Amino acid sequence: MGVLSFLFPPSTSAEQAHQAARRRDVLILDVRERHEWRAGHAPGSKNIPLSTLQARTASLARARRYIVVCRSGSRSRGATAQLRNAGLDVVNLKGGMHSWIRAGLPLEPRNGKIV
Repeated sequence: MGVLSFLFPPSTSAEQAHQAARRRDVLILDVRERHEWRAGHAPGSKNIPLSTLQARTASLARARRYIVVCRSGSRSRGATAQLRNAGLDVVNLKGGMHSWIRAGLPLEPRNGKIV
């Protein structure tokens, strides 16, 4: 993997991520810490904190497509590169959960917030 693909892995917008997740084409993988995820997350997302991602990568389905998200896009960018390097079909959610909120997309729980 080249330096540029590590620094700038493929990304998608919040709106595209939401539509793909609703169609069940992808699983949104949230790499924020558990307390951040509990405060507010994309509906149907799976939480695997970045601190445990390397140990849990083998448990992710190789045939599945993933969109990785964090709060602002920094942690998820590195996680996306790491997972792509492991052979998974993964893109980064550009702008993280901040872009999700700016797009007016739903959160779980309904009164959730991004911390």
